[in-house]
Amino acid sequence: MFGFTGAVVILLLALIAATIKILKEYQRGVILTLGRYTGTKGPGLIIVIPGVQSMIRVDLRTVVMDVPSQDVISRDNVSVKVNAVVYFRVVDPAKAVLQVEHYYEAISQVAQTTLRSVLGQHELDEMLTERDKLNQDIQIILDEQTDPWGIKVTNVEIKHVDLDESMIRAIAQQAEAERSRRAKVIHAQGEMQAAEKLGEAAEILARQPQAMQLRYLQTLIEVAGEKNSTIVFPLPMDLIVPLMKKLDAD
Repeated sequence: MFGFTGAVVILLLALIAATIKILKEYQRGVILTLGRYTGTKGPGLIIVIPGVQSMIRVDLRTVVMDVPSQDVISRDNVSVKVNAVVYFRVVDPAKAVLQVEHYYEAISQVAQTTLRSVLGQHELDEMLTERDKLNQDIQIILDEQTDPWGIKVTNVEIKHVDLDESMIRAIAQQAEAERSRRAKVIHAQGEMQAAEKLGEAAEILARQPQAMQLRYLQTLIEVAGEKNSTIVFPLPMDLIVPLMKKLDAD
């Protein structure tokens, strides 16, 4: 008698355990009754009728998925390896269960193909300098493709763009040539500005001959300040001519 009662008690406890389900705050339960979708429940304590109903747990937290490195040929025919990370979450548990078999694997495959197709439309310089724009383009495309599955792609980040050693050397040579070009342009601009200022100074000195003499004397003062034992300097005719005229007059 005790054995039969114990078996009944154990059977009841097992039935209760199979009937009562507890879902955490970030979980939802998709309920199928006799194979048909009858609703989404949770979080908290829910009742599932064993043998009649089944429940599939769905996590609503944001998932961080690493996209494997992809071989991409850019629009300017440069071969690179690119990997990225995708952030997404389930917003409609029913669609995530009913519309796609394994949504994680499906998003992974879609992310890989989208990454190759989008980056293949851009040149290498754009991949290196316009990552924010490329991230946004990929995120929009992924979000549109996964919307029927009840998935929201919140962000996409390109992590690495790996180049061959030969391409790295070519980029370094290009950067060095660009720096050399800028240095020559800056030097030429400096020479042009200096020539303009010298021309303006020459015009001022031409209008005031006395200024040339003052400048000459200033130069002598600067040379004398260097403590040279011997100073050789030319004597301008502008200083001698007035003296000679005065002597001739005497």
